[in-house]
Amino acid sequence: MTPKLPLACLLILAALAPTAQAQATTPAQLQKTYEAAAAAPAQAERGRVFFTSRHGGEWSCASCHGERPTGVGRHAVTAKSIDPLAPAFNPRAFTDERRVEKWFRRNCKDVAQRECTPGEKADVLAWLQSLR
Repeated sequence: MTPKLPLACLLILAALAPTAQAQATTPAQLQKTYEAAAAAPAQAERGRVFFTSRHGGEWSCASCHGERPTGVGRHAVTAKSIDPLAPAFNPRAFTDERRVEKWFRRNCKDVAQRECTPGEKADVLAWLQSLR
């Protein structure tokens, strides 16, 4: 027979255990987090330039998401469709912190051959949020 833990212990363990659920957020909250990490305010124009420029590789962010990522994009290699990236055109964009980090990590390595800095992430988010 297995020993039973008191209810209080179970509740504490449950609270401390990592959850499988994603951390809900908003694009503005993420931008503020990145700005704090960068110790500098985001600049939307700098984000537009980063998004549309190549950084030594074959692709820019715009290669798959479009120069103005307000519509459905298409992956440059697989041709798989990609939901609009601008939050005004996709209410789910940038609302799951883990997913955002996963895709920033992957895409920055493809585009910039490195991980993006918090400042670059803040700038891109500022620009994407400005699109209407």
